[in-house]
Amino acid sequence: MIPIGKPLIGDEEKKAVMDVLDSGMIASGSVVHAFENEFAEYIGAKACIATTSGTTALEVGLRALGIGPGDKVLTTPFSFIASTNSILYTGADAVFADIDPRTFNLSAEAVEKALQENPGIKALQIVHLFGQACNMDEIMPLVEKYHLILIEDCAQSHGAQWKGKAVGTFGSLGCFSFYPTKNMTTGEGGAVVTSDPELEKQCRLLINHGMEVRYYHDQIGYNYRMTNIAAAIGRCQLKKLDAFNQMRIQTAAYFSQNMRNPLITPPFVQDGAKHIFHQYTLKVADGRRDDFVRHLETRNIGYGVFYPLTIPEQKCYADRGFPARWQAADDVKQQVVSLPVHPALSQADKDAIVEAVNQFR
Repeated sequence: MIPIGKPLIGDEEKKAVMDVLDSGMIASGSVVHAFENEFAEYIGAKACIATTSGTTALEVGLRALGIGPGDKVLTTPFSFIASTNSILYTGADAVFADIDPRTFNLSAEAVEKALQENPGIKALQIVHLFGQACNMDEIMPLVEKYHLILIEDCAQSHGAQWKGKAVGTFGSLGCFSFYPTKNMTTGEGGAVVTSDPELEKQCRLLINHGMEVRYYHDQIGYNYRMTNIAAAIGRCQLKKLDAFNQMRIQTAAYFSQNMRNPLITPPFVQDGAKHIFHQYTLKVADGRRDDFVRHLETRNIGYGVFYPLTIPEQKCYADRGFPARWQAADDVKQQVVSLPVHPALSQADKDAIVEAVNQFR
């Protein structure tokens, strides 16, 4: 079986973890601080606040911005559910806008329509999905025109750029995930990046029980701190991230150049975007997605359907009255399949994937 994802953990990561274990300081400490400084520098932000997951990073970021009960946050219906759960954790209301069916990211046209139809929206939370940046030339004028707070969900876009500028640096803050299948990992973990010192201070209080001075709690906070063990892995992975991303980009290009099947539409890469291919997500035509999945299974090729439902139609939101129909997102959810694109693929794996796609009928 060719797996859909596979973290590449080398001897460097193993030694770094053992060094932390041998030090006796395995909770949050100097290794986390070093990782925060290095990740902030990589992204181009002034500060990074390491957390336990991408989900907690989003929640902390929203709370630090003052998002809470009575506020409305506009976001995408096509993402992992944490993008919306984080909004609801704060007590705010989620409002949705449809996506661009080519990029799978929020449609700027749909965003403006939602802003006009829902007065009082305070913030816009965009998701740079599958490794491709949203069209920031279209998003930023809306942020300015409607006086919005901008939050970037960068959980799938470590190193992605829009016209040379890193995702996570356009808004008030950006939030990353380091789950094992991401382009880099800390085992489990997340981060908030920002260049606003007040937001940094607030995020640090929130992840550490509201403490700035030990045992003096200025506000109610959480235990969302990253461990030195996780950060040790992250420091090694960050050094490899550009190489990992380049391998993904090259593999995606190989696939797109060699897949020739009229039923299959390869990923669309928007002009201006540096797509780092967290996922290589294609579309299957004529309602044949399930047939294609079965075809992959017979070839022992892993795959992912991200995502089979839109967020508003998830069972856990049944009582919230979210609109049920999103034209582009509903069409896309029935077409998408993601293929393995991770750096652990051999040339034989890549050839087997291309052959399987081309032989599907």
